[in-house]
Amino acid sequence: MRHGRVHETITMTQRLASQEAINDREWADPRNWEGWLGSYRSEADSRTWVPKRNPRLGWTLNFAHATAWWSLAGLLIVPLGLLLLLFLISWG
Repeated sequence: MRHGRVHETITMTQRLASQEAINDREWADPRNWEGWLGSYRSEADSRTWVPKRNPRLGWTLNFAHATAWWSLAGLLIVPLGLLLLLFLISWG
C-alpha cells in the first residue's frame, strides 16, 4: 500500500510540473495577450490570476476562465455597493 501512495505522489508532482510548464508557455505566447487592451486569455493556462506582461505592473485576469469574470464582477460590485451605501447614508 505504501508503494502505491509514493507512486501517486510522484504522478501528482509530475502533473503539477507539466501544468506549470504549460502555464509558462502559454503566458509567453503573444497570441494570448491580444484582445481588449491587451488582456490575457488562455484556456490551457490553469491560473485565474497571472502576472502582467511586465510583472512589475502587477497581475491580471485570465479571461478564458469563468472565475475571472466572477472576480471582475466582485472587484466592480463591492466598491460600487460601498459608494451606494455611503450615498444612501448621507441622504438619510
